[in-house]
Amino acid sequence: MKPEKIWLSSPHMGGKEFEYVQEAFASNWVAPLGPNVNGFEASLEAYLGQGSHIAALSSGTAAIHLALILLGVERGDEVLCQSLTFSASANPIVYQGATPVFIDSEPDTWNICPSHLETAIKDRIAKGKKPKAIIAVHLYGMPFKVNEVMAVAERYEIPVIEDSAEALGSSYNGQKCGTFGAIGILSFNGNKIITTSGGGALVSKNEKIKEKAIFLATQARDEAPHYQHSEIGYNYRLSNISAGIGRGQMEVLDEHVQLRRKMHDFYKLVFEDREGISVFSEPSDMLFSNHWLSCITVDATRAGISSEAIREALAQDNIESRTLWKPMHLQPVYWDAPYYGAKISETLFQQGLCLPSGSNLTDTDRERICAVLEKCK
Repeated sequence: MKPEKIWLSSPHMGGKEFEYVQEAFASNWVAPLGPNVNGFEASLEAYLGQGSHIAALSSGTAAIHLALILLGVERGDEVLCQSLTFSASANPIVYQGATPVFIDSEPDTWNICPSHLETAIKDRIAKGKKPKAIIAVHLYGMPFKVNEVMAVAERYEIPVIEDSAEALGSSYNGQKCGTFGAIGILSFNGNKIITTSGGGALVSKNEKIKEKAIFLATQARDEAPHYQHSEIGYNYRLSNISAGIGRGQMEVLDEHVQLRRKMHDFYKLVFEDREGISVFSEPSDMLFSNHWLSCITVDATRAGISSEAIREALAQDNIESRTLWKPMHLQPVYWDAPYYGAKISETLFQQGLCLPSGSNLTDTDRERICAVLEKCK
């Protein structure tokens, strides 16, 4: 009989979620609006600060899609996008009929490389195609090099969509991730640091952008006594039920961040004397990661074992781990998309592994994980 499954990152309830959901049922607010939606947005705005305005949506993917629309991305345009990321960062570009142009990572944060980003911008402009937007990702909760990336974006007057799907609770130089770009996005998918089961949010410092996002997310219905539509809209609003879960989760967000960071510290101890295995950590004190997922890279020649062998060993004990995201420029669906960079993201994909990181992991879980990792020599 297999031991109980240890998941990579499972939902972790705090206790108050059900109360908010019960209130929604008791008041019959089960639609994509209501007190929980308003309350969830308000709590996120207070948490992020910086004059943020939040539109709660059905997913982070929906938030990126609306961000592209709000920034005027249309068919035939080009959008620069970090290559080492989940496909949801890139797919909405294609929804708009635009072309993604992928950028390699830099080795410190594994995020979009400012140097390759500028090279790409110069080359696309030379080809007569100035990019309409940049999608930069805080991968696995690690902030990208905000100062450098934003300096490049400002130099060429290209707006940044800040993909903070994995980075709620992370910060750069004391400022919360999600508040740096022209538009930020969040995700509350079931495996994220807090969850609404499925959900996301669009972040802006401009209240009119929030209002337009909500308008588009509710089928773009004009003000009229009948159903009238002057623009194409979408069914992207978060339900009051899901927002109730989110309100309860916000009450334990800081605790979840600390528990995730505790898992990162656990892996630092496990691998502190292991040659060839590095735990992904902040490169400087300016960066504060929520460590949504704790990751390692494995130099098989020096470590005497590959990342895939470690993954298989964990799987044998019913412990879930996962390779890093396969870079978008290596994906079959994007085989013909332009790419700028070297092989940093490709090497990270080949050597990297995401380890169990949930905020609900127990000491017993850690003992099991440690026992398997100790044998991987």
